[in-house]
Amino acid sequence: MRLLDTATRQQRPLQPLGDAVTVYVCGMTPKDKPHIGHARLFVHADVFRRYLEYRGFKVKHVQNFTDVDDKIIERAKAAGRDPMELARENSQAYFDVMDKLGVLRAHLYPKVTENIDEIIAAIRELIDREHAYETSTGVYFEVSSWAEYGKLSGRSGDDAMAGARVDVDPEKRDPRDFALWKRHKEGEIYWDSPWGRGRPGWHIECSSMIRRHLGPRIDVHWGGSDLIFPHHENELAQAEAGFGVAPFVRVWMHLAVLRVNGEKMGHSTGNFVTLEDLFESFNPQVVRLYLVSTKYRSPVDFSQDSMPQAAAGYERLWSALRAQPAGPGEHDEDSSGELQEASVKARAGFERAMDDDLNTAAALAALYDFGRDINRLGPRSNAENLAKAKEDFQELAAVLGLDPASTATSDGEVEPLIQLLVNVRSELRNQRVWDVSDHIRDELAKLGVTLEDGPASTTWRRS
Repeated sequence: MRLLDTATRQQRPLQPLGDAVTVYVCGMTPKDKPHIGHARLFVHADVFRRYLEYRGFKVKHVQNFTDVDDKIIERAKAAGRDPMELARENSQAYFDVMDKLGVLRAHLYPKVTENIDEIIAAIRELIDREHAYETSTGVYFEVSSWAEYGKLSGRSGDDAMAGARVDVDPEKRDPRDFALWKRHKEGEIYWDSPWGRGRPGWHIECSSMIRRHLGPRIDVHWGGSDLIFPHHENELAQAEAGFGVAPFVRVWMHLAVLRVNGEKMGHSTGNFVTLEDLFESFNPQVVRLYLVSTKYRSPVDFSQDSMPQAAAGYERLWSALRAQPAGPGEHDEDSSGELQEASVKARAGFERAMDDDLNTAAALAALYDFGRDINRLGPRSNAENLAKAKEDFQELAAVLGLDPASTATSDGEVEPLIQLLVNVRSELRNQRVWDVSDHIRDELAKLGVTLEDGPASTTWRRS
């Protein structure tokens, strides 16, 4: 498996540092409910983990909650709420929707508020190593003290100011220097520290939690491309300067930003689509299919047509599971053999795509091709070969987190009844009872179910 590393701009082979692949995912800042943009990151990171485990790797997966942050404090103040209460509420909302999406639970979810001692210790190390200094407003990392600053994002000098959260402090030695500890302001949450009451800066939080829970060096770090600078650049600088290890991360994996009708989606712009709202109209599995249908590094533009198209693709995908085998003594040995070959070809194509920097789009295409082969060859194959092909199909789909039985929906409840009607109609056609069989077909069409009669069997799909 080869992964495109943001820092080197090259694909690198996955070579774990230890017995398990250590994976850190930059989690939510729970200032609001999770939206479709959040889901894209967490679903792709979930697919990555699933594929590693499918390949036989052990994985240690850690994902944080930044439950102390400027934006949480601002949002809570505007709503007249306690910031910790708001963070807890939105953190629970994360689990509610991600469980429905089939996102596996991380092995650990550290919170900033539970790692203050580690953060203070990390800041003290940076000061001792002369990479940080204190002012009357807090503690800052001195960017000029670390010659490699900018190697992740490619930004240096004045260019390193664009897009950064700039803390205004006339005592700063360099405008690029960023806060490690912020002194307490009236009405804000605080902790005691050697530098007075205050709270951590944004960037020191992740590097401290990574070191505590995964070690000073990790294999893979996931996050959105909008975090490359300044967050991940600063995170890397702190870790390598403070921990004295390099590289801090072997492979940085960054997800392209999801846009809504051509504009960047986010809480700040107010054009975000919450998952709660989306699930009112669409099966979470349809949403997941939409998300994995584009490679993680490719940009995505979400529009009002996105979900209906994904819903149609979802129905088409699972049509393979409705294929029925030939009757006893009626199967074709050549077709059975071709179906076995199709299964081998599909698995090879799927793995080749996933090994190429987690190309879920190509892997999904291999799955669709396999589904067409099952629909074409299954009705002429024996029951054993068709059952094995369906099993292989579902195994590969599960690597993408796609499972028709994973969510309780009305569709899942009526599918057996639809299939029963299709089977009854097929028997009526065999007996040449055309009027009744046509009536079943027409009535199902009114309900949005289209029947497709093939030479050996009938399949159905949503219109």
